[in-house]
Amino acid sequence: MNKTTALIFAAVIVASTATSLSLAWGRTAEEVSIEIVSDTGATLLTIPYQEYRQEGTHISKQYLEAVKNRNYGIVIRNMTRDRVGVVIAVDGRNIISGKRSDLKNTENMYIVESYERGQYDGWRTDRNTVHKSYFTDLQDSYAMRTFRDSSSMGVIAVAVYREKVRPQTRYEMLKKNAPAAPAAESSAHGKARASRDEAAGTGFGDAQHSPTITVSFEPEQDPVQKILVKYEWREVLCRKGLLQCGQRQGSRLWDQDEYAPFPPL
Repeated sequence: MNKTTALIFAAVIVASTATSLSLAWGRTAEEVSIEIVSDTGATLLTIPYQEYRQEGTHISKQYLEAVKNRNYGIVIRNMTRDRVGVVIAVDGRNIISGKRSDLKNTENMYIVESYERGQYDGWRTDRNTVHKSYFTDLQDSYAMRTFRDSSSMGVIAVAVYREKVRPQTRYEMLKKNAPAAPAAESSAHGKARASRDEAAGTGFGDAQHSPTITVSFEPEQDPVQKILVKYEWREVLCRKGLLQCGQRQGSRLWDQDEYAPFPPL
């Protein structure tokens, strides 16, 4: 049986202790979930949109308010008994290789051990370095600046894969079985031109140390879960009715003037 090579992230191995998960899969004792967090560690609020099953894959769609220039990370918590592989794509690009992503099991992926968590803060440029993710305008996004690709702008996507063979290794890993990303790639440049000025994207920020080592991991053919988070600027979410952004309605028995008004003339 052929096995793919993987990289273990030694710098971000942390036991999971949190009990509040923003994107939970189902309500079972075993689940894999994600949070989008700011660089201060605060969990960013998501708005549930759709949840359904497609063949053997559980799919969840959420909305998220993007705040311009805010750094963010993707926290994945594995509450199952086995380690899992996760393909992570931001704006349609795999965050490890930079290549166009379809969330397939042949792509580079991170590995999260059982009952542990991993935090992924940006675009990987070598075995020891990532560049931080931050919310920005479409033209400043990594996908547009590097690949001229706006085909999946404003989407954080995660596909969760079980492992065919499960060796007893207690680490968080990165599967490495694809060639390096090209410097540029043709794309769906020009799509959604009318809404380009208001589109949110993810930028290529400051470098951050994140060392790795190599291991083996063979994913199953199909993902057991897919998590899709559409992030938008606040004004877009307001216009779509996903946030209540109008004037706050006062309480009839609470918000009262101090004195009685004069009657009309």
